[in-house]
Amino acid sequence: MTDRTAELAENLARVEERITAACAAAGRPRDEVTLIVVTKTYPASDVRILHGLGVRDVAENRDQDAAPKAAACADLDLTWHFVGQLQTNKVRSVVGYADVVQSVDRLKLVSSLSAAAERAGRELGCLIQVALDAESGGRGDRGGVAPDGVEQLAAALDEAPGLRLGGLMTVAPLVGEYAGRQRAAFDRLMDLSTALRATRPAANMVSAGMSADLEDAIAAGATHVRVGTAVLGVRPKLG
Repeated sequence: MTDRTAELAENLARVEERITAACAAAGRPRDEVTLIVVTKTYPASDVRILHGLGVRDVAENRDQDAAPKAAACADLDLTWHFVGQLQTNKVRSVVGYADVVQSVDRLKLVSSLSAAAERAGRELGCLIQVALDAESGGRGDRGGVAPDGVEQLAAALDEAPGLRLGGLMTVAPLVGEYAGRQRAAFDRLMDLSTALRATRPAANMVSAGMSADLEDAIAAGATHVRVGTAVLGVRPKLG
């Protein structure tokens, strides 16, 4: 076992302990929560090690990094999640490897993703990114649509060929009424998820929580947590 493999195995074990404990505290079965490892800035070799350690869901937030990494790991049975803000000029590339786009936040992106998915002959899972710091009708500082825009996007996804509405995603906001109140933010997301599932029961994915706040997300009811630093270590600075 290489030093890096041992390091990642140890980190994964710690994260697994945290998820298991959080599920137990919330009275939830462990298998209700899926770990997505965010591999941004780390090489394809780390993705291969993670796969060998049992990880099957990985996430990226920049197409220019993700596309070559996904190509280098195309032989592995992985589910690739795209979690970053997505410009329409990157859509065709992202649809080539992503299984789920978690950052759908505007109608123009829905139509672009649908056209690219149809062209590629693929069905793409989509999560609506909710910005809990956004004013009515607006978007958040880190992407995402205001809560009152969820239904319009959901309706567009319902009608979009090649796309499947999977649920909701959020990033704990740094500003606004939920700043520093992760549990309250995730509870609000769950309220929105409950409303969405009332008419679309299959849209039951709730992606929330990262290295620092995964326990709050699981307590609120998240089905997927996105963990980077706690598994891979402190990221090297870009630039």
